[in-house]
Amino acid sequence: MKFDILLTDLKNKIYKPIYLLHGEEEYFINIISDYIEDHILDEAEREFNQTVMYGKDVDAGTIIDTARRYPMMSNYQVVIVKEAQALADIEELKSYAEKPFDTTILVLCHKHKAFDSRKSLHKIIDKTGVVFKSNRLYDNQLPAWINNQVKAEGYSITPEAAQLLSANLGSNLSKIRMELEKLFISLDKNSVINEDAIEENIGISKDFNIFELQKALGAGDVVKANLIIKHFGANPKANPFVLTTALLYQFFAKLLIYHKIKDKSKDNTVAAELSTSPYFVRDYRNAAKRFSLQKSIQAVSLLREYDLKFKGVNNVSADEGELLKELVFKLMH
Repeated sequence: MKFDILLTDLKNKIYKPIYLLHGEEEYFINIISDYIEDHILDEAEREFNQTVMYGKDVDAGTIIDTARRYPMMSNYQVVIVKEAQALADIEELKSYAEKPFDTTILVLCHKHKAFDSRKSLHKIIDKTGVVFKSNRLYDNQLPAWINNQVKAEGYSITPEAAQLLSANLGSNLSKIRMELEKLFISLDKNSVINEDAIEENIGISKDFNIFELQKALGAGDVVKANLIIKHFGANPKANPFVLTTALLYQFFAKLLIYHKIKDKSKDNTVAAELSTSPYFVRDYRNAAKRFSLQKSIQAVSLLREYDLKFKGVNNVSADEGELLKELVFKLMH
């Protein structure tokens, strides 16, 4: 079942007796389990009819015994098992899952990895309850997700700002949401979130960031590129070498794809091939003028070389700031 459909069903009081929430992305699991914990029972009902357990502290027998209780002065009892991936005998729950109590809502939160769909428990819950798999978003999906989060709160965000957030905060959706909350608190409703707002409220520089570095490389702007890497070197915690090289690798990998696109005349077509917004196609067009297919291949090779140097291969003493200076120099010459 999809996240939106599952959450809508819960809000419409359409409940199933057992839920298996599993996968690598804990954000969606938390949203669903938190909603169940906070909304199915009222405050008075929770005292007697809501139980929260942790997988490392219980066994399947304890969960089954609890799930088979009848609610007191309520239509339901709610049993939530957090960190269910730590439950050693989780498969033993299949006896209960085959015939779950209609008056119990049992929620299994299996985080950080997918539950094996070949297991009997998975197959049984898929028939008697709900199985929700929470997948991590790909990097190219993050800006759209950010845009949807912002829109749902009554704001809008520029493409540059969405890209800036996704590049600097990574794929941790909980972290991104937390930073967005800072913006929602600080800005008036219907405001447009731009790079200035992000710099002022979150602290990500609008002038010294990975996208400005990519533009400087594509334009051959040596002065600007050097200013940016100097800033990176002075702020290594905010701009770690490994993240910078990973994002540059993605940039040049997309340049390789760009060079192989036959029809480059339509922005939407190119954007689809590159898995990016049409707004950023012009950046790749500009960069492709400076970095031919062969030079793009060389750039990818350089990034691999310096990734190894950062890990200590053929590098005796250069720190990450010096390595970045060397790398950018070679990319631009």
